[in-house]
Amino acid sequence: QVQLVESGGGLVQPVGSLRLSCAASGFTFDYYAIGWFRQAPGKEREGVSCISSGNDGRPSYADSVKGRFTISRDNAKNTVYLEMNSLQPEDTAVYYCGTDLRGDARGCPLIAYDYWGQGTQVTVSS
Repeated sequence: QVQLVESGGGLVQPVGSLRLSCAASGFTFDYYAIGWFRQAPGKEREGVSCISSGNDGRPSYADSVKGRFTISRDNAKNTVYLEMNSLQPEDTAVYYCGTDLRGDARGCPLIAYDYWGQGTQVTVSS
């Protein structure tokens, strides 16, 4: 069955860095775009980044993270990474990776998600 498993979250001080991983299984990984979104308490879900399908996946970023976050994919490992630098307290949230298989989504941004993982908590605090 389709699974996406996030890892790499934690507690980090402001201007610190973290790298999140999203390990996927149960579908043809390199065929689909993969996205990251986040959910903070009391706030709406926010799309963070997305990478399109294939070996030359093209990244896209929300304005709030552009220049600080970098998304990449390793299709041989069925994994997408989110490198987060210069983290700020407003980046604190649960981060999820997901995809849209029913929508056959290969490009970004992802408008909808039909599969996502359990999330990983990122807390930025001194």
